[in-house]
Amino acid sequence: MDILHLVDRLEEVFNSGRPIPLTRLLTVDEDRVLELIDQMRVSIPEEVKKAQQVLAQRDRIMAQAQEEAARTVQLAKEKVDQMVERDTLTLAAQSRAEQILQNAKADAERVRADADDYTLEVLTRLETEMTKSISQVRNGIAKLRADKGLPPNP
Repeated sequence: MDILHLVDRLEEVFNSGRPIPLTRLLTVDEDRVLELIDQMRVSIPEEVKKAQQVLAQRDRIMAQAQEEAARTVQLAKEKVDQMVERDTLTLAAQSRAEQILQNAKADAERVRADADDYTLEVLTRLETEMTKSISQVRNGIAKLRADKGLPPNP
């Protein structure tokens, strides 16, 4: 379940609480609050698993790009060797091989950079969502503690 959805449900429980007359305190359904907190504890590791899957996907993409680059380089070397055998085409073959090698390296670097950008974007979004969720939970706990006249959590 989405952590933000759980936070919204927790907020609904607080909003549906009944005020205690002549105080700033609310009565809330303790079972519902504890159930939502338990679901949050389960959901957060799922978000972390998703982030790990993104990292694993990035690693697979990078490995594929490196394999592709290695195959391209090997093909380029083989092509160069064949062309060198022909005396009249030696210079053209060397030039073409270098170009293929540079293109392969540029392609691999571009794929690696794209994978890193994607991973950074996803992890940044995840961090922002998790930070907001933790902040909302902490604010709710602090409010409940304050409403009960308890000191803030250390």
